[in-house]
Amino acid sequence: MTVSLQELMEAVRKAPPMTDEDKEAQRRSFAYGNAHIENERVTRQMVDEAASKIKA
Repeated sequence: MTVSLQELMEAVRKAPPMTDEDKEAQRRSFAYGNAHIENERVTRQMVDEAASKIKA
């Protein structure tokens, strides 16, 4: 393993755990990215609205 890879792995080990808000933001970003690839008309707002409806 290279030194830079070892340093990155150590930094990840020391990173604080993700909050629920961080996880939700990442989930929405992932959903947007995948949906937008398939359909350029999909917006972040559309993903946010759909996620809010699902969560309710």
